[in-house]
Formats: sequence, structure tokens, C-alpha cells
Amino acid sequence: MDQLNTFLPFIAMFAVVYFFMIAPQMKRAKQEKKFAAELKKGDRIITKSGMHGKVMDLNDKDNSCVIETMAGKIKFDRSAISMEMSKKLNAPVPAKK
Repeated sequence: MDQLNTFLPFIAMFAVVYFFMIAPQMKRAKQEKKFAAELKKGDRIITKSGMHGKVMDLNDKDNSCVIETMAGKIKFDRSAISMEMSKKLNAPVPAKK
């Protein structure tokens, strides 16, 4: 019983770290992977560096995509596309009163 009381604080700390840090991070990584897999031609996106564009071509071999911007076409890795900013860009605009 004495040994259990010794390790109980460590077990509690691990549980707190898992539920507040590790689990949300794994959930976010899963969502980003799903977002990158669901990209299709014609989607308007924003890269993590802030570049706006439209998906022109997707390549599953090297997990990249070609994005058309005002400056021309650029090849990016799918992981360089920002999930949050692209969702905001494509969100419906609320009607004005």
C-alpha cells in the first residue's frame, strides 16, 4: 500500500499530461491528415506561409500538389497547406441584415 501511495502522484501527473497535451495533439494531427487527403482540384487554399491559391493538380506519389497563384503555378507539399485558414477562406459568408 505504501508503494502505491508513492507512485500515485506520478500516475496522476502522467494522466493529466496525456489528457491535456498528448491526446489533443494526436487528434489535431489526425484531422490535418484527413484534411490533406480530402483536398481536390479547384479547392481554394492558404499555405502556412500565407500564400493564397487554388489547387490545380494533386500527386499521390510524393504527396504534393500544384497551386495556381496570381504569380503562376507552384508545387507544394500537402503538409504546407494550413487547415484552419483554408477552412476560414471557404466558410460561407453570413448574410447581412
